[in-house]
Amino acid sequence: MSFRRGESAGYLVNHAARLFAKALQDEISGHGVWPGYFPVLLALWEGDGRTQAELARTIALQQPTLAHTLRRMQRDGLIRRVPDATDRRAERIHLTPRARTLEEALTRSARRVNERALRGLGTKERAALLHSLRRAIENLG
Repeated sequence: MSFRRGESAGYLVNHAARLFAKALQDEISGHGVWPGYFPVLLALWEGDGRTQAELARTIALQQPTLAHTLRRMQRDGLIRRVPDATDRRAERIHLTPRARTLEEALTRSARRVNERALRGLGTKERAALLHSLRRAIENLG
């Protein structure tokens, strides 16, 4: 039996993810933000001041990849690191004022990308898609 890309959930989800990332990049690049920053920004907008380890768990990203992303975000003026008050080995990651001012524009851009991608799907189809994706993530996580 041959492997058919169009019938593979993994292939289709991966392909869709690449297209989502490209569309998001097109939307947010004018703000000097890369799509790889977006999961970190979302997590920090939800709860600022997390440690790198907490962020890695929250967004399911490997520590070395996150460390590189955080270095770039700091260079780009989006985050600052503050020593943890109780653990000298840890640092708390905080959003800069610049990152805070970008929240509305960037989340609006993300909503536009989602709307474009899901155009033509009804409310029930959207809910079913999101439910199925969450289930697949849960199964693989």
